[in-house]
Amino acid sequence: MKASIRAAGVAIRQVAVLQRAGMIDLRHPARTARKAGAVRALGPIAGGVRSSAARYPGRIALVTAAGSLTYKELDERTDALAQHWLDRGVGSADVVAALCRDNALLVETMVATAKLGARLVLMNTGFSAAQLGDVAAREKVSAVVADSEFDDVIATLPISTVRLDARSEHVERLVHDRVVSGSAFPAPASQGGFVLLTGGTTGTPKGAPRRVESPLAGAQFLDRVPLRPGQSILLCAPLFHGTALSQFILGLNLGATIVLHGRFEAKRALAQIAEYRCAAVVLVPTMLHRILELGEDVIRGYDTTSLRIVFTAGAALPTTLGNRAIEIFGPVIYNFYGCTETGTATIATPADWQAAPGTVGKPPVGIVVALFDGAGTRVVEPGRIGTVYVGNSIAFAGYSGGGSKKVVDGLMSTGDLGHFDADGRLFIDGRDDDMIVSGGENVFPGEVEDLLYTHPAVAEAAVIGVLDEEFGQRLAAFVVRRGDIDDGEVRAYVKQNLARFKAPRDVIFLDAIPRTPTGKIDRRRLAEQR
Repeated sequence: MKASIRAAGVAIRQVAVLQRAGMIDLRHPARTARKAGAVRALGPIAGGVRSSAARYPGRIALVTAAGSLTYKELDERTDALAQHWLDRGVGSADVVAALCRDNALLVETMVATAKLGARLVLMNTGFSAAQLGDVAAREKVSAVVADSEFDDVIATLPISTVRLDARSEHVERLVHDRVVSGSAFPAPASQGGFVLLTGGTTGTPKGAPRRVESPLAGAQFLDRVPLRPGQSILLCAPLFHGTALSQFILGLNLGATIVLHGRFEAKRALAQIAEYRCAAVVLVPTMLHRILELGEDVIRGYDTTSLRIVFTAGAALPTTLGNRAIEIFGPVIYNFYGCTETGTATIATPADWQAAPGTVGKPPVGIVVALFDGAGTRVVEPGRIGTVYVGNSIAFAGYSGGGSKKVVDGLMSTGDLGHFDADGRLFIDGRDDDMIVSGGENVFPGEVEDLLYTHPAVAEAAVIGVLDEEFGQRLAAFVVRRGDIDDGEVRAYVKQNLARFKAPRDVIFLDAIPRTPTGKIDRRRLAEQR
């Protein structure tokens, strides 16, 4: 009974958040009901397109390097595409893989697949042919859509895998015929859902199936991030990763204009913000770093006064980087924390960041975050470190290849270690498997990396543990220089600001820190460069 009352209270708060954000309008109950029905039937991607096409038909939905599409055009094109694929024998029982850059082909594939009720697998564009083949076999992929640049990669897939086209003259004729007829593609019997792949490009990523049926799910972002209808949102992070995908879905359901960036270029990102008067930009910290490295004079050459939200996720945001962004763009940093399996955990607002730089903030409405120690006891004291566990209605139910994350008291582990401050703001100390034990002392790489970023001669930094006969492990720091600094000065700087055992024994200077396509430090490749 108490649980039901709590759930009802959360639902009421979520509805209030969605109403305030303009996602729903309770003054028009029929429209709200139709929107909820579209999301349940088609999923949040195609459901968002369908409902926004009804409400904002002439509004620009998508901007890419090839041009733009209104919501009406996107809805009509994907109706025709879904029909074309259905005619080719692809239906609700199929699994469609998309291997595309961030472009119109990818978006149309995502929407059309959902309209069929088929399952979508978003493939990492950094995959080798072997990785693609492994994931396709595990996920039982029966059809694939790919940019032409990936023809060699998909050539190794079984001949039985249907190669779907989306840009042929035949498809264009179908679009024309459907527009003339005015008929809409019928909703599938059930939602197909989609599969997100865990991060990284080494080995075979795991698949995390998702199905979002509740129209209230968007409240977990909108409670802390002020996205609103009609805004323009620039997506610099890749759509195959949850960081950009979540904001893409929100944007479609708000009737926003989505600007896809493609291969990242810092100056072009600034130019797009200025041209499309973007209120929000979604990126990973590496991209933000590259923008800020252009220097204030270059950045001031672009009009970024429309910017209200810099949504950063996918990797840890160094404190100095967040602070520099606020100096340049104002209080616009929204620092997201979560993982592929759990979805959203916490979001730091600009007020959170300014009060406690480095924080990932607090959980939004409907989400529970707790810390547990190794014995499964809940950690409640401020400053004490424990493993982060999350309760979220859109958390996955298990990997598509079998297995799941550890669950305690109904909450799912993220695999990260963190602590709360006295005001309930969360800080992430590092991955539990990244912790370095040197001479019996525990060291988290992030703490040392964050410090190194504060040195004026350090542009980028990464720290890993390496085997050591005397101490078990020792610290190795990899540094990208922006000024004069040698290995002795790096060690001395750490000793001056942290405990002596946290100073790296090895210091290696690189031209760039290796990263995954989603911006995370690739620690395995770092270890190979010693």
